[in-house]
Amino acid sequence: MKKKLLFASAMIASQLFAQSIDFEMMNKNPQRVVPNSTTEILSFNKNIENSMYSVVNISAKRHVNTNVSNLPLEMFNDPFFKRFFGEQFGNQFKQNRVQRSLGSGVIVSKDGYIVTNNHVIENAEEITVTIGDNPTEYNAKLIGRDADSDLAVIKIEGKDLEPMKLGDSTSLKIGDVIFAMGNPFGIGSTVTQGIISALNKNKVGINRYENYIQTDASINPGNSGGALIDSRGALIGINTAILSKSGGNNGIGFAIPVNMVKDVVKKLVADGKVTRGYLGVAIGDLDKDLSKVYNNKKGALVLDVSPGTPAEKYGIKRGDLIYSINGKKITDRTSLQNVVASFKPKQKVKIALERDRKNLELDIVLGNRESLIKISSNNSKVLGGLRLKNIDMNIRKQYRLPLSAQGILISDVEPKSKAEKTGFQAGDIIIQIEDIEIKGFDDMEKALSKYNKKHKRVYVNRYGQTILFVTK
Repeated sequence: MKKKLLFASAMIASQLFAQSIDFEMMNKNPQRVVPNSTTEILSFNKNIENSMYSVVNISAKRHVNTNVSNLPLEMFNDPFFKRFFGEQFGNQFKQNRVQRSLGSGVIVSKDGYIVTNNHVIENAEEITVTIGDNPTEYNAKLIGRDADSDLAVIKIEGKDLEPMKLGDSTSLKIGDVIFAMGNPFGIGSTVTQGIISALNKNKVGINRYENYIQTDASINPGNSGGALIDSRGALIGINTAILSKSGGNNGIGFAIPVNMVKDVVKKLVADGKVTRGYLGVAIGDLDKDLSKVYNNKKGALVLDVSPGTPAEKYGIKRGDLIYSINGKKITDRTSLQNVVASFKPKQKVKIALERDRKNLELDIVLGNRESLIKISSNNSKVLGGLRLKNIDMNIRKQYRLPLSAQGILISDVEPKSKAEKTGFQAGDIIIQIEDIEIKGFDDMEKALSKYNKKHKRVYVNRYGQTILFVTK
């Protein structure tokens, strides 16, 4: 009888394993060759056939919202409904109101750890796995997931599992022949071939942390979480998304590079979550004109420094050009964001920057981005219903705040909330909570943690006047 595992919550499941993981690595810097005789046929079968046994098919089951169960089924055939909610949702609602998503994954360790996309297993109540075309089903446990990189780790128990060997994404070249493996449209294991079309693609708008491999290999629905491999059979990326207006393949696919995958997987296996370092700067890229006033021609330009952040504490200033962190080159704002995120909170790093055409080095202890995201993304619940914004250069312009304004801006107050009844108003600036002066989200996190579930005095600046509220 097929067994299925029900999850009470992702948090509980992510705490089941807190271990380490050993990857099997392929040799770095392989030699690149082409056929040199008319008697040769170019075939990659022997190189990639073993990798096919490391790619799995994933079925994730979740219940859709049943609050609309009293609506007539005819509604789901209405063109207006299909336009805004999608035909697939309507079809699945009519079919037992249970939603199943199909995707792919890659076995990366002998003891059954599998990496896939977060969006494949997000909110899943049951996860089952089959390997290749073998019909045997395995129950999968959720180890951890990371929405910011769209990666997740699940685990199965099985014998004779074959992990895929990992390559090195820093050695990739545009034009390299590659293969995409997965389970498109649920038809079973499939291999497609193409080349690396581009590297280090960002600003795609899919995830917070982007550094994609772009390929023209056919990637279709169901391929998400599958393997992008080189011609040796080494994993170089996890297939994630396609750029398409129709939903079909147009030759523009994106994969998360394997070096980022390794970093995230290690953290998920060890802790069930990913914590990232935080610097606290608004950054931009050098353009043709800006490069004229800097000796270094590549780097991330500091446009603003957020109050109460490690950047302010350790002396980073507006106009600094950051070009290296712990010896890792920073070429643009995206690389700065990704490199900082690769370090852990409270980790000490050495930042090399240019200021007034002089090179400087600063030792900085990074903050915790996870806690800041928690406040800023769920801030409608903060202090009883406030939406908050950190005061940076853009916020000063948008709300016409003076340069001297410091604190956390209340951008909105939830109607009929506790915060509204207390007297908070949109436009107020929180400047102090009890004995903690508020200059940024770091201070806000500290204050809310220290005075959690206690009555506390909150000082706000309202159009130049200081007002005091008491809230719990």
